[in-house]
Amino acid sequence: MNTNEIIERLNEVFRDVFGDDSISVTPATTSADIDDWDSIEHINLIGAVESEFGMRFKMREVSGMKNVGEMISIIEERGK
Repeated sequence: MNTNEIIERLNEVFRDVFGDDSISVTPATTSADIDDWDSIEHINLIGAVESEFGMRFKMREVSGMKNVGEMISIIEERGK
């Protein structure tokens, strides 16, 4: 799975979690870029991403993610 495929799937997850079909994430996207992305929605988002990609993030990965690009990197690494 390449970066573009991951971004496409993440866009669907983000749109579903935040209920906003206009969301389009990039590797630089942060919580400041999306309305309603607070700590509660972050937990929902992580759960939805884990479900979509059939994986589990480690707690240090979740707490260390600064942007969507870091999430993509973890997904790519696990997909190898």
